[in-house]
Amino acid sequence: MTSEAWRVVFFTLETSALSTVVILPFGIAIAWLLARRDWPGKTIVETLVMLPLFVPPVATGLILLMLFGRHGALGAILQRGLGIDVVFTWRAVVVAGAVMSFPLLVRSAQTAFQEVNRRFEDIARTLGSKEWRVFRTISLPLAARGIVAGAVLAFARAMGEFGATAIVAGMIPRRTMTISLAIYQNIQLGHDADALPLLAVSIAIVFLAVFCGQMISRGNRRR
Repeated sequence: MTSEAWRVVFFTLETSALSTVVILPFGIAIAWLLARRDWPGKTIVETLVMLPLFVPPVATGLILLMLFGRHGALGAILQRGLGIDVVFTWRAVVVAGAVMSFPLLVRSAQTAFQEVNRRFEDIARTLGSKEWRVFRTISLPLAARGIVAGAVLAFARAMGEFGATAIVAGMIPRRTMTISLAIYQNIQLGHDADALPLLAVSIAIVFLAVFCGQMISRGNRRR
């Protein structure tokens, strides 16, 4: 592997990890609400959260492009208020990875919260604990393994993201090039020999992440 190929690998690892960290608090909050609360429109919210799993990634990328472009609803605010560009920068890679991996985190965390025995939470409330303390000391610790498993799977999904990233971030060398984009570009240029090492590294990293996620999730079910 060349130094440039390793740079692509480390860039992908960094952006995938960052996208996972970004979605973690939001994913936990939404998962807890879906698992523990009923409200009008809950099914709609749950459906919207799961959409990225079923909508073509290029379509998701187009939506992100329209939202975060300089004239988009969010992009204009970020540009004028903070001077931050998202589209065709490393930030776009993080956003695409976050959006595409968000459903996996929410689904895993939601299942983990649903498996927490409500009796423990109710006992804490009868002893005078406020809702935030019940969540922090009982619900979250008991669901922690499922949340960690979801985070690991979300990281693996972000690692393999291609379609949305290609649309909203482009394939800019040394700026937005991820492993998936680099493999595609090398194949398009007929440089199959350069694509194979990246393919091997990608499969190894994702396999390890998914394996760890499954082992954590299995341990949680046994508990």
